[in-house]
Amino acid sequence: MRRIEDRIKDTPNSDCHRGQIVWSPVKSIWWTSMTLLWIVLGTIHFSWGAVLAFLIVTATTIIGGHSLGMHRKLIHDSFDCPKWLERLGVWLGTLVGLGGPYSMMYTHDLRDWAQRKEQCHVYLRHGSPILRDYWHQIHCRLILDNPPNYEFPQKLTRDPVLNLIQRTALLQQIPIAALLFLAGGWGYVAWGIGARVSISIFGHWLVGWFAHNQGHKEWIVDGAAVQGHNVRFCGIITAGECWHNNHHAFPESAKIGLNPDQPDPGWWVLKTLEKLGLVSNLVLPTDLPEREMLIHLRQEYK
Repeated sequence: MRRIEDRIKDTPNSDCHRGQIVWSPVKSIWWTSMTLLWIVLGTIHFSWGAVLAFLIVTATTIIGGHSLGMHRKLIHDSFDCPKWLERLGVWLGTLVGLGGPYSMMYTHDLRDWAQRKEQCHVYLRHGSPILRDYWHQIHCRLILDNPPNYEFPQKLTRDPVLNLIQRTALLQQIPIAALLFLAGGWGYVAWGIGARVSISIFGHWLVGWFAHNQGHKEWIVDGAAVQGHNVRFCGIITAGECWHNNHHAFPESAKIGLNPDQPDPGWWVLKTLEKLGLVSNLVLPTDLPEREMLIHLRQEYK
């Protein structure tokens, strides 16, 4: 099992508190162009078939890609699977539109590293009011004055397929766009590409803002600058990623929705793949070493 601590290292000068937020042309133009594609062509060429295509491709990329391929497998290594399945999951995760495997791993790890400190930059903790944070996260990037050392795992850097996906991350939308165009014309492209990418990026930020600012908590990580919150009623549409308080408590767990009232479609898919013999060694909270700084807010854990 790979841990964030194996990749990101403090230095005597590393600091997660001081840095500058600057406009990111690539992020800003990318999201804006996808949104305009959806609004303009999606309105002109609207059809219910295009909406159905949007729902199918979005569900596939969010569950199989962002949640399982990128987050639970590539970043946290919370289950075992064949190399071809891991590559497929990472590719599907890249199609979400947030970035390739290198970008996603570094962004995730830097934020987690900072949030575990006693204080961290407002950008890294979603600490601004919601509209300002929207601008920061969707259209800007953070340049830390003294970032930590970071080393990507050899499993990633030596994989030619994952390297190719990283170098061509934005271009990976093109073959999907071509298939959608053949299936239903520009309306399918507008909804299957523009709407999907726009809503996925916006939704990732919006759920992230609530998950770091308000909501149910069952666990506290003592001494951490940021506590995760469970965002109720979003379990299905986020593939279980909204149970962020659970994730802060047990980052390497393959199961994120831990209680009966916390639906976790990503876990359901993993259990199905396990029955098919495609995944194994699913990590659960009980498999992880105890964390002294983890405090349970209730006496009994469901």
